[in-house]
Amino acid sequence: MRRVFVITGTDTGAGKTVFAAALANAIEADYWKPIQCGTDGGTDTLRVQELGGLSNDRVIPETYRFKLPLSPHRAAELEGIKIDTAKLNPPDGSQPLVIEGAGGLLVPIKRELLFADVFARWELPVILCARTSLGTINHTLLSIEAMRVRDIIIHGVAFIGHENADNERTICEIGGIKNLGRLPQLEALTAATLSDGFKNNFRLEDFA
Repeated sequence: MRRVFVITGTDTGAGKTVFAAALANAIEADYWKPIQCGTDGGTDTLRVQELGGLSNDRVIPETYRFKLPLSPHRAAELEGIKIDTAKLNPPDGSQPLVIEGAGGLLVPIKRELLFADVFARWELPVILCARTSLGTINHTLLSIEAMRVRDIIIHGVAFIGHENADNERTICEIGGIKNLGRLPQLEALTAATLSDGFKNNFRLEDFA
């Protein structure tokens, strides 16, 4: 069976793009971000390709790309584009695939549709990226509840940031979720340091 993982975060800037790059590199997966909002300074797809060392044939173009760094529903409205959710089905293929959402689970794609609703429809395992800093317990547990309400398959949580053992333990105990590992804060973020950071803190068998 094809390995496919959906990457989401507790909020914007939680580190899911960096984690997606690390995971795609580690399991030799293709990468797809269905919706990109904000293109000034580059895109998440280009960043993942650079940090994950992915060749062009392993990167699937975004289905929708909007200039403004806003929620997809609003970015689409301002550009006069109507998002067709039928075009958001995961692409076919035989290679492992890493899919990255935009923002968090309850970010609206359209005014009547959230990312969490699409993830539930896909019936694919979701990895939740969470910060280790103050506020992460609340954000992460709320995200877990949002997934469970929709019967989303939760593969586990990937923590990102400086070590905070009690936060990590508390989240996993209360949320009943698997701790996949923690990607530490890297002084120099490069493809090489990210690859090492993943290898040293995650187990490949957890993504089999």
